[in-house]
Amino acid sequence: MGLSGLDIYKLLPKTNCRECGFATCLAFAMQLAKKAVSIDECPYLSSEAKAKLEAQAQPPIKLITIGQGETRLQVGNENVLFRHEEKFYHPPGIGFILEDNITDSEIKDRVEKINGLKFERIGQALEANLIAIRQNKDAKRFVDVVKIVSSNTLLGLVLMSDDTQGLKYALEVLKGKNPLIYHATKENSAGFAQLAKEYKVPLVAQADELEEASGLTVELAKQGVTDLIIEVSGKPMPERIWDLTQIRRLALKKSNRSLGYPSLVVIDKNDLYEEIQEAATYISKYAGIVLIKNIESWAVLSLLTLRQNIYTDPQKPLQIEPKLYPIGQVTDKSPVLITTNFSLSYYTVLGEVEASKIPSYIISVDTEGMSVLTAWAAEKFTPHKITETVNKFGVKGIVSHKHLVIPGYVAVISGELEDESGFKIIVGPKEAAGLPSFLKNLQYG
Repeated sequence: MGLSGLDIYKLLPKTNCRECGFATCLAFAMQLAKKAVSIDECPYLSSEAKAKLEAQAQPPIKLITIGQGETRLQVGNENVLFRHEEKFYHPPGIGFILEDNITDSEIKDRVEKINGLKFERIGQALEANLIAIRQNKDAKRFVDVVKIVSSNTLLGLVLMSDDTQGLKYALEVLKGKNPLIYHATKENSAGFAQLAKEYKVPLVAQADELEEASGLTVELAKQGVTDLIIEVSGKPMPERIWDLTQIRRLALKKSNRSLGYPSLVVIDKNDLYEEIQEAATYISKYAGIVLIKNIESWAVLSLLTLRQNIYTDPQKPLQIEPKLYPIGQVTDKSPVLITTNFSLSYYTVLGEVEASKIPSYIISVDTEGMSVLTAWAAEKFTPHKITETVNKFGVKGIVSHKHLVIPGYVAVISGELEDESGFKIIVGPKEAAGLPSFLKNLQYG
């Protein structure tokens, strides 16, 4: 746990010089505890106190980067156990294992399919992050496969090999691409640490037990390797979940620096459904990276959707820009539908309008990202707010029919909205699924 304001105050010079911009050292200490200011603002801080405060300011779980550019993956840097306490910052990476003992054409096909695993959901792009190449044959074949994969994808790479010579050749091929080396153990740590230092790449530290993993990261840190990811392997799922939870808990609650790294899980299941269910469990329970073999789009989409749901800010709903959206080849006779700017509400309505093939306008009212009923209950989706939005976007000058369609769940506001807006209000279906049929049969009275 971080130092409290009083703990920090004890390390300050206590001169109340005000040069930091605060009236007292105690006030400055309280802001430091909240991470609202920098320790550099204090001109009289001793070097010993500064070193201690800087050490405490380090994130309890180190941020690790794999790959480069826009497709790089960053994991770690989390500071809470539970999402509702604040939020989770870096979603776990999802990667796919490619064996080097399949043909070149099969490898290219699989890489092409992995590159195509991109989806859009409620306005956000969802995609996987890594390709892991696992060595089964000799070093030459492994390096040849690395060359094929790296020349056909921009995703970050994981090099899964126990052959330090093969890894060295592969790292030469991938110079500057920052791949992840998998994996250092107690037995081979010296050779793997040397590779990680020489090529400045992150390294997986693998052990069978938490205590052993803790000792291994300490040893690797002594050798100058601190960009680490922990894997506690060879256990059934319940025990792995326990280990993942304890790594997170010990790093956050006990300030255990030797376990203050992201974690990785490799799933080797032949049954597709078991593999996806297990991957989903690890995504939910603190894995920093999950590597699987399956690349079926429906299965990957389910994992990406789960990850999106967990790694959104619970205090800040996903929302779109409040505006008038024309859908299809709209005219002045096109229907005007009212909804909120909650992403899920808008994109659900959008999908049904597109399915109806009836060109329409959708107005998203700024409800601070609340859904229809929630916003109505919170008085964010009121006749006054809707009228204000309709006038702001000049709807009266865009359509000639002067009708608005509101969600069926807020039919109660139709009379007041009609009086305030000057539009004739049509109550639509309660559920968006009813919109295609509703729009096809819509007639203005």
